[in-house]
Amino acid sequence: MRTTKLQLLFLGLLLVALVTNVSARRHIRKHRTTTEPSLQDEVINMLEADEIAEDDNKDAEVNFENAGNELAAKKQRLIEVDPCMDKHCSAGRVCKSTEDGVAECVCIEYCDEEVDPRRKVCTNYNETFGSDCEVYQARCFCNTDDPRCRGSKYHHVHIKYYGECKEMPTCKEEDMADFPRRMRDWLFNIMRDLADRQELPSHYLKMQREAETNLTLRWTNAAIWKWCDLDGHPHDRKVSRHELFPIEGHLMALEHCIAPFFDSCDADNDHMISLTEWGKCLQLDEDDIDDKCDELAEANSNLY
Repeated sequence: MRTTKLQLLFLGLLLVALVTNVSARRHIRKHRTTTEPSLQDEVINMLEADEIAEDDNKDAEVNFENAGNELAAKKQRLIEVDPCMDKHCSAGRVCKSTEDGVAECVCIEYCDEEVDPRRKVCTNYNETFGSDCEVYQARCFCNTDDPRCRGSKYHHVHIKYYGECKEMPTCKEEDMADFPRRMRDWLFNIMRDLADRQELPSHYLKMQREAETNLTLRWTNAAIWKWCDLDGHPHDRKVSRHELFPIEGHLMALEHCIAPFFDSCDADNDHMISLTEWGKCLQLDEDDIDDKCDELAEANSNLY
């Protein structure tokens, strides 16, 4: 009987030891799983995270691409309805859609009659036109061989200044000799004023700051800025007499030498002024004149 009791006690102690050992092992496994993941677990978790991130990026790319495609499709539908929406026409021309749905630029047929005398303009042929529209129209008629062309000289007619034509003081030789210096000063001061008023585009602002601290760049940067600014659509690396109008038209009443000055800039008489010609007539060193228009245009496009 005593032996049986001892055997039962021994079995009980053995059972307690086994249960305690199993519980301890479970605790160790649980602790290892929650606080010390194995290398294999870490690799699997990293791969899963990469897959999730890749899926998110793909979804974002798809959404962006879909949005871009949707905008492009809307624009295409609008162009199909009105092809002229995506067509740029120069002064004196308007866009007209052909029967085949092709947008083309044609000479404007009618100009509104202006009753305000201040709307009259004086041309380079010392003729008064009723409006700037009439000048652009006259040039378009000649450039398209329209029978309404007034004569071959009107291929290059342009506006000299606003208002009726009047007799201008003669530009004396001594005035003309000093004019390039006054023109350089004027360009630099305009560039500075625009910067002070925060109206100078940022891609030109760097040039203005350089000009403030470097006397060598004081005149050249201002000259390059204005020439690139004047070279409008298309950017053909030449400034036409029409493109010079923003300067000439407003300075004519104040600077009677402005017209003969621009005439002197057009050395080859092709009605266009290259950057080299522009630098020469401003009496700048040709080696200091650097064509930065592409660089400036790219900087401007990156802003939008």
